[in-house]
Amino acid sequence: MPIQIIIEKCTGCALCVKACPFDAIRMMDSPPHQLENNTPLSANWCGDKKALVDFDKCTLCGACVPACKFKAVILEKQIAACRLPEIKDYQGIWVFIEQKRGKVQSVAYELLGKAQELSQKLHCQVSGVLIGHNLDGQLDELSWHGADSIYLVQAPEIAEFQDEPYTNILVRLIQKYKPEILLCGATAIGRSLISRVAIKIKAGLTADCTGLDIDPQKKILLQTRPAFGGNIMATIISPNFRPQMATVRHKVMQPMAPDKHRKGKIIRENFNGSVYFSRTKLLDIVEEIESLVNIAEADIIVSGGRGMGGAENFQVLKELAQVLGAAVGSSRAAVDAGWMPYSHQVGQTGRTVAPKIYIACGISGQIQHLVGMQSSKIIVAINKDPSAPIFKVATYGLAGDLFQIVPALTGRFKDALKK
Repeated sequence: MPIQIIIEKCTGCALCVKACPFDAIRMMDSPPHQLENNTPLSANWCGDKKALVDFDKCTLCGACVPACKFKAVILEKQIAACRLPEIKDYQGIWVFIEQKRGKVQSVAYELLGKAQELSQKLHCQVSGVLIGHNLDGQLDELSWHGADSIYLVQAPEIAEFQDEPYTNILVRLIQKYKPEILLCGATAIGRSLISRVAIKIKAGLTADCTGLDIDPQKKILLQTRPAFGGNIMATIISPNFRPQMATVRHKVMQPMAPDKHRKGKIIRENFNGSVYFSRTKLLDIVEEIESLVNIAEADIIVSGGRGMGGAENFQVLKELAQVLGAAVGSSRAAVDAGWMPYSHQVGQTGRTVAPKIYIACGISGQIQHLVGMQSSKIIVAINKDPSAPIFKVATYGLAGDLFQIVPALTGRFKDALKK
C-alpha cells in the first residue's frame, strides 16, 4: 500500500487521527484482519492501540505524515509515468475562429493579427480553425486578416457551437496536424471549449491573457495575465507540452489591416457522425435585447460606478450615451449593487473593452476595473475625488459633481452634433 503505519514506532498518540481531514485513520486496540467494509489493514499487531488506515477513505493527501512526531507514517506516492510529447514535431500557430450564426466574431480577427506578429519570431505559418456550416463566404475575410491556411469543418449538426462535438473535432485536428500554439478568445464559447480540449490532449492552458510574446532564446510562448486580483501581472510558460494554449481577452489585441491580395489555403476535414454527437440538444438561441450599443463593439462607452449612488441615476448616463451613440458600461460595484446587469460590466471579471472614447463617471479606478478599459484611446474621468486613481490613467479629468457635469456635457454635445 502507498501509505503504511509502522507499528513498532506508533505510540497510539492519535495525532494522525486529528490531522486527517477525511476521517481515514482510527485507533484500534485489536488486530482484526479487515474492517467492516472489507478494507484491508495496513499492518497487524498485538497489544496497545495503534493507528489504522481506512483505504476507502484515504486520498493520500499526506496530512498525517508531518503530524506524526514519531515518524510512524510512511507515504509513498506513485507518480504515473507521463510521456512528454516530441516538441520538435509541433509547428505553427492556430487560432480558433469563433462564429455565431454563421458570422465570424471580431475576436478571431484580433487573434489572427497577434498570431501573425508572433509568427514573425517563430518563422512559422498562422492557421485558423473554423467549425460550423455554410461558412465558405467567411474564408476570404479570414485570409485577408492573417490566416495563411484555414482548417474548415462543416456539417449541419455543428452549425452552432456545442461543447462535445466542437471539442471532439478540435482534439482530432490537433492530434493530426500538431500545432505549436493554439489561441482562442476568452469568450463564453472560448472558455467553455478550450478547457475541455486542454484536458483531453493533456496540455497546459493559460486563461484570460492580456499579453502574448515569444521568448527570444527558448522560442516558447510567454503568456501574461492578471493574477492575485489584478495586483500583479504574471507571465506563464508551458515549456514541456504542446500545443501551448491560451485564451485572450476580447479587445486587447489589434487586428491587422486587411490585405485583399492574401489568399489562404483551405484544408477541408470531414468526420463521421459519432464525432458530431452531443448529449445535449440546442433548442434555441435568444439574442439579448439592448436599447443601446453592445459595449464589446462600441466606439464610445459611458460607464458608471459606485459614485452613481443608485440604479435610477444611470439614466443620466443613458441620456449622454443616446446623444453620442455610445454604450453604457459599469464597474463591478454597480453590478454587485444590482444597478446594472452583468452584461454591462467592464473590468477583470467583466468585459475587456478598447473604445475610442471611454467616459468613466463616479468610478474610482481600482486595478480590477483598469484592466478592462485601459486600452481605450481616450479616457475621460469624472469624479468628485481629485485624488481618485482613475485620474492617473485619464487623458482628461474633471473633478466635480458628475450630476452637474454629465447633464452639461449632454447638452453641449447635443448642440454641437446638431450643427
